[in-house]
Amino acid sequence: MLENIRISIQGIWSHKMRSFLTMLGIIIGIASIIAIVSTIKGTSEQIKEDLIGAGNNTVTISLYDGDSGYDPMFGMSNSGNPPLLSSEQKEEVREMDHVENATFFYTNTYSNVYYQNTSLQGGTVYGIDENYLNTCGYMVQSGRGFIQKDYENLNKVALIDNNAAENLFSGEDPLGKTIEIGDDPFVVVGIVQQGDSYQPNINSINEYYEYYQTVIGTVMIPNRCWPIAFQFDEPENVVIKADSTDNMSSAGNSAAKILNQGISEDSKFKYKADDVMERVKNLQNLSESTNQQLLWIASISLLVGGIGVMNIMLVSVTERTSEIGLKKAIGARKKVILYQFLTEASMLTSIGGIIGVVLGIILSRVVSQVSGAPTAISVPAIIGSVLFSTVIGVIFGLLPSVKAANLNPIDALRSE
Repeated sequence: MLENIRISIQGIWSHKMRSFLTMLGIIIGIASIIAIVSTIKGTSEQIKEDLIGAGNNTVTISLYDGDSGYDPMFGMSNSGNPPLLSSEQKEEVREMDHVENATFFYTNTYSNVYYQNTSLQGGTVYGIDENYLNTCGYMVQSGRGFIQKDYENLNKVALIDNNAAENLFSGEDPLGKTIEIGDDPFVVVGIVQQGDSYQPNINSINEYYEYYQTVIGTVMIPNRCWPIAFQFDEPENVVIKADSTDNMSSAGNSAAKILNQGISEDSKFKYKADDVMERVKNLQNLSESTNQQLLWIASISLLVGGIGVMNIMLVSVTERTSEIGLKKAIGARKKVILYQFLTEASMLTSIGGIIGVVLGIILSRVVSQVSGAPTAISVPAIIGSVLFSTVIGVIFGLLPSVKAANLNPIDALRSE
């Protein structure tokens, strides 16, 4: 085998221009495939980051009344009283496999928040537990977060984000100031901001309206103070943090099943997980189906390259007929001749495949710089491309190799 490889490389090197032109179809095909696969993978990762952030792995589970999200501000539902979560259900969710953290919180998007005569109409108020900031990726920028005594003593304190600080205080330092939530005063003790990987990428007017309340501003109070501000109990929303992106859907659905325990089958109330990963997969499949057509087009270059290899190998057999006859006359078997020409064809396409991979990586970087399209190099695609180019050599080199192996030694020696 090593001797065949040595002879093959020697033959390729002795006809450098012819060998390069033969490889050209393979090089172009492999380079195109690498560039397209890199673009597909990069686009898929970008879609994932746009929808779920760069690895925050959080899933929101909300109560639905039929097909719509339950909203306590519209009054009593026709479905009756909404279910409240028990401490046992909460603990079971926290102890689930593949769940790193879980938080249970209240939310209200219609309440009035005031500082003096300035209103935060349209912002969101959350009643949060001790795990909310960590689970949802909030960091305290100034002041402090909630401490255990705030929950135990029902301290009327509040946290606000930068948007709420700007809209309510217009550059004034909010710390220590008193805001009103409904008719109750709450002292601002800290300013928080969510990490970039947890924030949505807003690229259209529809996405702006979807996250409108977040843009206006967020106010947080201890969840045990929620009945003070709103005078009623209501169902809680849930956010879980999965240990990996791949486990988000399964963890979210499993948590929803736990939360639905005790709700009768006839009830319209159901907890449902926001299956963001399903939306990611749908968009990725749409993007990939478009690019699959480009892959088929690029594969034509490999077919053309394979035909070129077959043609050159047939020429090589004709040129080396006397050499083949001499080898067979001194005892070389058919399989020795067959393996020699198959090895040469495989080496020709393998070298072309390696050059194509390098060129494809460079091409994907250039496309990314010029068009701004994200790319991500796929190692399996690189390995697969080189192996595939070798297979092309074997397939298209088989006919010339069989022809060489079947030459009659006497006729071969007589040829010039």
